[in-house]
Amino acid sequence: MTVGWPLAGTFRLEPIKPGAMTMLKITGTFLDEITHDIPSQNWGPAEWAREFDVMKACGIDTVILIRAGYRRQATFESKVLREKRDIYPVYTDLVDLFLREAERCGMDFYFGTYDSGEFWPNGRYREETDLNRAFCDEVIARYGDRPAFRGWYISHEINAFNEGMMGVYEELAEHLRGLKSLPILISPYIKGIKQFGAEAISLDRHIEEWRNVFARIQGKVDIVAFQDGQIDFHELTDYLQANRELAAQHGIMSWSNVESFDRDMPIKFPPISFPKLRFKIEAAAKAGVDKLITFEFPHFLSPNSIYPAAHGLHSRYREWIG
Repeated sequence: MTVGWPLAGTFRLEPIKPGAMTMLKITGTFLDEITHDIPSQNWGPAEWAREFDVMKACGIDTVILIRAGYRRQATFESKVLREKRDIYPVYTDLVDLFLREAERCGMDFYFGTYDSGEFWPNGRYREETDLNRAFCDEVIARYGDRPAFRGWYISHEINAFNEGMMGVYEELAEHLRGLKSLPILISPYIKGIKQFGAEAISLDRHIEEWRNVFARIQGKVDIVAFQDGQIDFHELTDYLQANRELAAQHGIMSWSNVESFDRDMPIKFPPISFPKLRFKIEAAAKAGVDKLITFEFPHFLSPNSIYPAAHGLHSRYREWIG
């Protein structure tokens, strides 16, 4: 199923009446096997085929590779990353595997860029951009003609305005669009109390920061999917509504990244409880977002997950959506 969003700057969003609520279900998910803070499930082609069948049965039409590489890990044997980052051996081409399964199941695949984990966090923005430009040239040469390749995901996550990262977004978005003119997605996060404690910023400050961000990426980024797990539940609807309105003012489509893991537990990270998941889905619907995606169906919302609690969450979710 092709989403087919118009590209940035070429469409207008119809206003949604504040508080209007329609039933939404999760129709997109990240795929995370170049893991940063969750364990690998060690799946091969047979397990991934089974998982794609489950996702399709649940209504998933969009899969997003959260990152094609992180530090010295990579999803395919990249000549660029081999030369520039001395990556570890890659034994399975996950990009090809995910594209093949997406094509079989009629899903859209969004390609996530490389995250050095080193350059941009330390202010070396030019190195991050240049490496990704060369890397994505290689990606298009290898996979650019695949029919499921329907979008780009810039994997670098920010929570507020950052001049250096604006340059990364601007230059990388322009380069990606030149390689293959497809929708470009980002999934930022909120500088909220659950992750930042006393350093968290207020809603008013968040609005100010993101008004400045959107002004810079307008016409370059097409879709924003804010992560929803860093703030208290009683604040969520206000933040989601503000995010949607700000994005709409700048011609950017709003999705919501409904985290299916729990940030309230003392460990990283168990599957979330169903009442919390339902609350967040209903809050996103009330705020008027266009689509729900999750981080991350295979680990936290799948009957095949390594987490037994995910099996129960899957059953409760399926019962609810009918």
